[in-house]
Amino acid sequence: MTAQRSTRTDVVTTVYELDRELAQTVLGITDDNLKVLDNQLDCDIFVRGTRVELTGPAHEVSRATKIFDELQSIARRGHVISPDTVKSVVGIIRVETPQSAAEILSGEIIARRGRVVRAKTLGQKEYVDAIDVNTIVFGLGPAGSGKTYLAVAKAVQALQLKQVSRIILTRPAVEAGEKLGFLPGTLNDKIDPYLRPLYDSLRDMLEPEMIPKLMEAGVIEVAPLAYMRGRTLNDAFVILDEAQNTTPAQMKMFLTRLGFGSKMVVTGDITQVDLPGGQRSGLRLVRHILRGVDDVHFSELTSGDVVRHQLVGRIVDAYQDYEDLEELRAAERKRARAALREKATEQ
Repeated sequence: MTAQRSTRTDVVTTVYELDRELAQTVLGITDDNLKVLDNQLDCDIFVRGTRVELTGPAHEVSRATKIFDELQSIARRGHVISPDTVKSVVGIIRVETPQSAAEILSGEIIARRGRVVRAKTLGQKEYVDAIDVNTIVFGLGPAGSGKTYLAVAKAVQALQLKQVSRIILTRPAVEAGEKLGFLPGTLNDKIDPYLRPLYDSLRDMLEPEMIPKLMEAGVIEVAPLAYMRGRTLNDAFVILDEAQNTTPAQMKMFLTRLGFGSKMVVTGDITQVDLPGGQRSGLRLVRHILRGVDDVHFSELTSGDVVRHQLVGRIVDAYQDYEDLEELRAAERKRARAALREKATEQ
């Protein structure tokens, strides 16, 4: 990297030299990664060969050089750099974490047929690390933030490392508009759609033909939450998904199934409660009951951790803004009614 020269009071230009062997990996075969960087950063990027000229506000040029440092570090580790990788690196650099982006994004959980599962954001990395060091972890966050997918990956990893002897995946069978009784087939047929997302995650982690064999042997169990009652789950990695749809009693029942040598991960999105009749969510309540209890950790993922289509993160934020506004309006209406009652009492 060469010295900077001022073009205006608040604008600098820096020349960054890429490693010749890493340049194509960093920039992308058809400059796809470079295009993403150009959209993500508030500075001009001009590339000729391995020479990258960055022009813009000093703080933004400094950030860009850090991003190129991290991308080169990731490339040196032999990892493919995609446009999504670039977005993740930019997001990590912006929050100024003490951990390097390369360390966060290079931590492999499991790999199958060349496909590697790893954390893609700082929030996801902290969530994965929390699972390693705590017996019970709650993963709270919006759709697409990786809370269930990463939990399943950690479960498969624990099974492969012989840290546990079985995996148990469970969900409450709560209807969201369609009643169980209206669905065709046997009870198992009716329950299966509720458990389908867990099967889908497993198929990404394990060879598809192995899953039925492991289920038949009892090494993997996928069952509704009601099937957990009365059991003690020893030597198991247990995942409760869609936990926002548990009642407080169901949540207590599940957590007290914990046996020796086991680990539990509870995932859910408290903004998507489908419980009928305005019942209180067990996931919302348990945050107040267990927060501060030793060996229990709450990981809060946000729209910044969403790794689906970038529009999903914007949708999550838009809904949150709407809900915040509605809560504000409701509070204002409550205050107005209280003021009217007080005025009527005075009269």
